Amino acid sequence: MEQYRHWLALKQVTGVGNVLFKRLLERFSSPGAIFSAPPLELASVEGLSDTAARAILSFRAFSEIDREFEKIRKAGCALVCLHDPEYPTLLAAIYDPPPLLYVKGTLPPMPHSMAVVGARQATPYGRKVTQHLCRGLVQQGMVIVSGFARGIDEVAHQSTLAAAGHTLAVLGCGVDRIYPPEHKQLYHDIADRGALLSEFDLGTAPEPHHFPQRNRIISGLSLGCVVVEAAERSGALITARHALEQGREVFAVPGPIFSPSSAGSNRLIQSGAKLVTDTADILNEVQYAASQEKSEAPPPPEIPLDEAEAVLCRFLSSEPKQIDQIIGESGQTAASVSGLLLILELKGVIEKSQGQFYARK
Repeated sequence: MEQYRHWLALKQVTGVGNVLFKRLLERFSSPGAIFSAPPLELASVEGLSDTAARAILSFRAFSEIDREFEKIRKAGCALVCLHDPEYPTLLAAIYDPPPLLYVKGTLPPMPHSMAVVGARQATPYGRKVTQHLCRGLVQQGMVIVSGFARGIDEVAHQSTLAAAGHTLAVLGCGVDRIYPPEHKQLYHDIADRGALLSEFDLGTAPEPHHFPQRNRIISGLSLGCVVVEAAERSGALITARHALEQGREVFAVPGPIFSPSSAGSNRLIQSGAKLVTDTADILNEVQYAASQEKSEAPPPPEIPLDEAEAVLCRFLSSEPKQIDQIIGESGQTAASVSGLLLILELKGVIEKSQGQFYARK
């Protein structure tokens, strides 16, 4: 736990939110280095106010951090920080990832995960669709992510566990709080066969403004977000919006036009969300997106060249040239050209063929 001491401390500093926390890490590499940074360097970080900088430099409340460690131990949960190898890769890629996650249970490997969310006032139709989709996704190795709320979220978790799959529940309160209270058995089932996650400190109450904030984590953990049922004003639509902002796929299940529980999900389809009638609709789209991402892999990094090497490269192309031609075109001495060609060959910039011909790779 000691390695998380400065992580928790920085999280407590007023004025340091998730985005600024990430920016500070990019600058100083670790929270410990942030607390010991020279004042002028700290003040130069974009977005860090003078008040927040002074709060970092004067932080002394480590006794509170020790009390939090004791709470964590008693609650039987763990901390996972942004730099830990088990921190979910997809979540780390969003604009404002939580620097610390409280985890009750065990984070499963998450190469493939899908958010399934929807109305708290779920209809029998919505429940049946959720069971069908989650069962099919689990059979394909998907981890199901949802928000532990009543209705569709509840069914998503239960259906995943019934299919012997892994599920993650993202809470809008501390992971030591069971909310809603009637989900006590579900809470323990998920802790045994998946994990409950929260960015909120232990003991944090389920305040209304916490739930829109946690929705970005639900979508951030997932390749895509499936909205089964949603009213015109629904938290599930907030999750879908976060998914769009994070570059994730958005899916929606069509529902009866007279059902208020389907008004929001039907509207999503009208706005361009991918219509879902079966698991294959989700899997095909995700596989397509993965193949597109693979085909658009970034080019290999450029090999650094000094000025003399770069100048000689101007006289080389993919078409092989004999060394005498290169010497004549470049106007350099034979010794200089020979030496530079050897260096470029060793760097992997050019390749040599029989007869002292050289070409760019």
